[in-house]
Amino acid sequence: MRRRLVHLDLKGAAPRAQYLEQVLPLLHALGATGLLLEYEDTFPYTGPLEPLQAPHAYSPAELRALLSRARAQGLDVVPLVQSFGHMEFVLKHREFAHLREVKALPNALNPHKEESLALVKAMIDQVMALHEDLQWFHIGCDEVYYLGEGEESKQWLQQQDNTPEKLCLSHIKAVATCLASSYPRVTPIVWDDMLRGMSEETLAESGVPQLVQPMIWDYATDIDVEGKVQLVEKYHRCGFSKVWFASAFKGATGVNQSLTLTGHHLRNQLEWLQVASRSPTGVLEGIALTGWQRYDHFSVLCELLPVAIPSLAVCLQALKNGGYSEKVKENVEKLLGMSNLEIDTYMSTSLGTFPGSNILTLVTQVSFYLKSSVDELLERNRYVTGWFSPYHRKRKIIHPIMMHHFQPDAVSLLSKWNAVVQDLQAAMEQVFHRCAIEEWMEENVHPSLQKLQQVVDDLDEAIKAQN
Repeated sequence: MRRRLVHLDLKGAAPRAQYLEQVLPLLHALGATGLLLEYEDTFPYTGPLEPLQAPHAYSPAELRALLSRARAQGLDVVPLVQSFGHMEFVLKHREFAHLREVKALPNALNPHKEESLALVKAMIDQVMALHEDLQWFHIGCDEVYYLGEGEESKQWLQQQDNTPEKLCLSHIKAVATCLASSYPRVTPIVWDDMLRGMSEETLAESGVPQLVQPMIWDYATDIDVEGKVQLVEKYHRCGFSKVWFASAFKGATGVNQSLTLTGHHLRNQLEWLQVASRSPTGVLEGIALTGWQRYDHFSVLCELLPVAIPSLAVCLQALKNGGYSEKVKENVEKLLGMSNLEIDTYMSTSLGTFPGSNILTLVTQVSFYLKSSVDELLERNRYVTGWFSPYHRKRKIIHPIMMHHFQPDAVSLLSKWNAVVQDLQAAMEQVFHRCAIEEWMEENVHPSLQKLQQVVDDLDEAIKAQN
């Protein structure tokens, strides 16, 4: 595992460039050798591609500074631009909707249209123009759902010997060939899931193995090690010169997960170490530690990057040292400035000194205690359920004696959580743009806090009505 790329999924809660610059020295110290940058809508596309830019996209100057800082830390950069599946950030726009494989679905690109390839080439060219001395470029190509179900594909598949597998391979080959002709020194990488089930013969005959390196991904704690070794051997026999692995340090245990379970991700790395030790020598190029921020362009946010840094640290150190030990744990604690690293429970609320550690502490507090404390008061306090039910609240009825049994608790709880949320908001503003903070708060804070606020307001209204 001599190459260890940290995947930054920027399609949600993309951190400010300055924050990423602060994190780079830590990543290097922990054992990262490079970054896999999945820009999605945060890249500063221009010209006809300008609609792809999100309002919070990085500026060219910010990216140049970040890439220069990465080089200074000795980190390779591998950009990732989706070119087949997961194209929602492109195909949701009216200007590009005619390039969908299935008219109603924005996920996959129509591989039959010349304009589709021209679009992918334009995206790659703009990303390439901002990067220097690249060795690899990841062209995505995972989870191309509904491929073969578009009208043009259905017609194409009716012709003799045409199959969905050949359709998939022909587009991958077209994109890789296009990249190779413009950038002969750059090797394309593809996610391997669309290739896994294909026969050796189909893969070998396609010419794809000579053009790309597959990245085999699995984020589970119980990987079929033998099956993976056989897959590596199969890819090698087909003609792929090298393969990559992909594990996960966050964003793989629940679509709306807010805290990272370090132990799960550590076990995932240990499984990959077993696969690596049993794979043929000289075939493995490296591993990418993925850190998904959304499951797709339209899903909610999962764990924020600062929340998952302890998990990333443990995973990188385990891969670098070939396993996990007390010594590795001590090393991670030292690098993160944490007194006690929790592996098998959610991270304790002990503060670290790494960039964004205050976000981890406050998010842990909110995730563990906000909903439970509000539910405790509103659903399990007998004075609230018995004397201030929805019926009472609607009609502004309150027994003056009973009110004293819960009003102080409600007001004090609201004031406590407002203070915590204010601190969290301030901490997040150092790292994220407003849109990411709003989204996280609306998903994780507002449902409980607004319920509590409403009870306190209703109580005030009822008291006024009594008087």
